[in-house]
Amino acid sequence: MRKPPYSGRFILYDYFQVAGGAERVTVMLAEEFADYRVVISRCYPDFLHMSGEESIDAISLSSGVDRWFGRIAGAMLNFRFRTGFLRDAETVIYSGFYAPLAVKNQRTGQKIYYCHTPPRYLYDLRDVYLARASWFMRPMLKVFFGLVRREYELSLHQMDQIIANSHNVQGRLKNYLGLDSVVIYPPVDVKRFHWLGTGDYYLSLARLEPNKRVDVIIEAFRKMPDKRLVVASGGSENERLRQLANGVPNIHFTGWQTEAQLLDWIGNALAAIYVPVDEDFGMSPIEAMAAGKPVIGVAEGGLLETIVDGETGFLLPAPVSVSAMCAAVSRLSQGVALEMRDACEARAQMFSKEIFLGKMRDVISGSNKSKSEARLGAEDQL
Repeated sequence: MRKPPYSGRFILYDYFQVAGGAERVTVMLAEEFADYRVVISRCYPDFLHMSGEESIDAISLSSGVDRWFGRIAGAMLNFRFRTGFLRDAETVIYSGFYAPLAVKNQRTGQKIYYCHTPPRYLYDLRDVYLARASWFMRPMLKVFFGLVRREYELSLHQMDQIIANSHNVQGRLKNYLGLDSVVIYPPVDVKRFHWLGTGDYYLSLARLEPNKRVDVIIEAFRKMPDKRLVVASGGSENERLRQLANGVPNIHFTGWQTEAQLLDWIGNALAAIYVPVDEDFGMSPIEAMAAGKPVIGVAEGGLLETIVDGETGFLLPAPVSVSAMCAAVSRLSQGVALEMRDACEARAQMFSKEIFLGKMRDVISGSNKSKSEARLGAEDQL
C-alpha cells in the first residue's frame, strides 16, 4: 500500500475484500484517471489472490487499531476521522457504503458519488438481516443500523453529483432517500472475455450469500443428474450450500478463483446462471455474454436492463422456483447456446469500459464547468 504524499484528486472506496463488481470499477477508474489516488480503509489478502494482483496501488487508512472494531465499524471510523487530507481536494469520486462519510472532511472541490446501491441491509432487506440475528442481538443491530443510515444519508446530501449504476438503483435512491441521480452503467472489460468452446457445464459466479439464490440452483441440479453445475465462488453460505450438494456428483464447487481461472471457466461454459434477489445491476451476466455465453437470469432488478429474454438467455419469473430453473436449463442446450452467441457478444458491447469512462469524463468535466460558471457569476456580482 502506498502512503502520503497526497494529490488533489481521489477515488474513495470502502475496502478491497473480494474481487467483485464494485472493486473492479474502482480499479478501472484508477487505471484510467492516473492522477487520482485510490483510498481504501483496508486491503484483505484474499482480494490480492482473487484479483491476480501482487499489490494494489492504493492508500490504506488502516492503522491496525481500527481492526479491533470489525470491518464495517473500522471503515466508518477510518473514513470519518482519518481523511483530513481531503480538506482542499480538487475532485473526489466516492463509492461504496462507508467511504462517503469522508465527504464531511472535504471543504472544496467536486464531490461525486458513484452508487452501486444504497446499503440494502439498511433499507429493503433490513428486516431480512434482522431476522437472521439472534433475538438478543436485534436491539443492538437496530441501533447500529439507525446510526449507519443517518451517517450515510447525511453524507449523500452533501454530494454535488450522484451517479447510479442502473435504473434499478436510481429508483432506490429516489424512493428511499429522495435523491435524483444520473445513470452510468458500470464497465466490463469485454475484450478480456473470449468464447473458448461450448462445454458441458453451467456456471454460477454469484457469491454464496442468501440473497443470491444459489440454493435454488443447487436444488435444481440435484434433480438433473445428467446436467453439470460448476459453482465458482465463495461466501458466508459456503458450508451450508456444500452440504446441500453433498453426495451429488454433477455439482462441483471450486471456491474463489483467480481472474485467469475465471476467464477459463467462463470461456468454456455452456451457459451462466445468475438469479439474485432484485440485483442492483449485476456484472457477471455481462462478463458471460462478452464470452458469448447466454445467461439464465431472473426477471427483476438490474437483470431486466442487461439480459434480453429469448435472445441472450432466459429470464425466469420471480421468485425463482426449482421447476422453472430445471425447465430453463433443459431448454438452454448446447445448440441453443451457440445460436445465441453472436447476440450475447453484441449485447455485452453496450456495457463496455470505453462507454463508461467516456460518460464519467463528461460528468467530471461538466461538474468542473458548472463550478467555474458559478464562480464567474459570483465575481460578476462584485
